[in-house]
Amino acid sequence: MYYLEVVLKLIIGLSILNVWLVRAKNSTPFRGGSASNIKEEFEVYGLPSWFMVVIGSVKVLLSIGLIASIWYPSLEMITSLGIAALMTGAVSMHFKIGDPIKKVFPAALFLLLSVIVYLI
Repeated sequence: MYYLEVVLKLIIGLSILNVWLVRAKNSTPFRGGSASNIKEEFEVYGLPSWFMVVIGSVKVLLSIGLIASIWYPSLEMITSLGIAALMTGAVSMHFKIGDPIKKVFPAALFLLLSVIVYLI
């Protein structure tokens, strides 16, 4: 069970870091609406640009914390629940603008995986 938990933490943490630090300016098939980058995606959701900076910073910090929780288990609860909360918001934003399930899937998957990490 320990190895499953480590793998899930790495998948979640590295994926979120990839989205926010490596691919933030790239188009993906999962961006909300017709957005081609994260900035446009937040505009599509009707959210201000300062909120994108806050959410991105929190996601990066929680992702790093989740990975660090492999060695520092006391970080696990707050980071997994924090990511789950943010992914709940992401799923709701996709539904708010009527995105198809394909675009909702990554956020929903990371929500589920974060809850699994918390429960393991």
